[in-house]
Amino acid sequence: MAGPRQDGDSQQVREPEQDPPAGRRSDLRLGIIVGRPFGIPVYISPYWFIVAAVLVILYSNPGTLFGSVHGPGRYGVAAIFVVLLYVSVLIHELSHSVVARGFKLPVRRILLYPLGGFSEIEREPPTPSQEFLISAAGPAMSLVLAGIGYAAVELLNVRGIPRTVLDRLVLANLLVAAFNMLPGLPLDGGRVLRAAIWKVTRKPGQATVMAAWAGRILAIVLVALPLASPTSGPLSVAGSYGLWLVVIAVFMWMSAGQALRAAKLRERLPALRARTLARRAIPIPSSLPLAEAIRRADLAQARALVVVDHEAKPIAIVNEGAVMATPEQRRPWLDAGSLARTLDPGMILSADLTGMDLLDAVRKVPASEYLLVEPSGQVYGVLATADLDLAFGRA
Repeated sequence: MAGPRQDGDSQQVREPEQDPPAGRRSDLRLGIIVGRPFGIPVYISPYWFIVAAVLVILYSNPGTLFGSVHGPGRYGVAAIFVVLLYVSVLIHELSHSVVARGFKLPVRRILLYPLGGFSEIEREPPTPSQEFLISAAGPAMSLVLAGIGYAAVELLNVRGIPRTVLDRLVLANLLVAAFNMLPGLPLDGGRVLRAAIWKVTRKPGQATVMAAWAGRILAIVLVALPLASPTSGPLSVAGSYGLWLVVIAVFMWMSAGQALRAAKLRERLPALRARTLARRAIPIPSSLPLAEAIRRADLAQARALVVVDHEAKPIAIVNEGAVMATPEQRRPWLDAGSLARTLDPGMILSADLTGMDLLDAVRKVPASEYLLVEPSGQVYGVLATADLDLAFGRA
């Protein structure tokens, strides 16, 4: 299954995560990187290899797609078909990503996994028309691939095993296009539906909720089909197709739920304001004993220490965790600057940041504290990641 995704399908628009805002998960968890078409990293999930092997075995059994091929060659033919099938999925995802990049939306990566793939887009399209074009690009490309395969069969008069492989690829791409255009998140059709509702209501949050519930209704229908089918039929729960429908339905239900939670969270994100979360800070020289620095902060009712140079320019922030871990008897003999982290450019943030802009700024350079400055460059205070995590959790 492939298609755009708010958080759970292809063409993924990056939503607020439930992880701490300053954290960033390692890309190693995604699997193996296999290429960078158009500069976009493409990963294959480790589980893909397991499912691909299972599909090769299934398609090679007598009475199945390539069971009529004599000898061990049928496994090779089945493997070629499975690889080409996922190449089609990759092209489907690349179409989402290329259109998104055409609208200046950064694409982080593409992931191929057992049920299909998704493109992780950093930002949500700003208009419903862009949402529609990005989402529709995938199914449109699948139809193009099906057309190319059909034309190749007819014009080149392909016969035998190559004809069988191409026929199945044409059918697979038609099914991918048709299934992904079903109107419910996380499918491409769900994103198209969201774009249409967004266009009419001018409320992207409401559009997400409605498209997500449409996706949940589709998931229920997918589960109902195997349950209502004869026990000996291919769509029954015991049959391979019925089992796949149930797996896809569970995936869709969970992904639609993620979209609903993300929409709810986005409504509350404006409450995250750097100014309201800022801690009062006092400037100190790097050589000041830690005990004296703490005493000065207590007198000023400040909760942060900013190290400045001889020109009173901020150069580092004392790490709160390191201070708390330092025994009191050592504090008079330890310079405060030794517990400070030098200010990287990404650790200096505007005090006017709010909502998703604030979370994005923090994600770029993970740290425990950030310096907040006014537009004039004057220091406003210090933003602690612990405070942001707490506010993010309440949101």
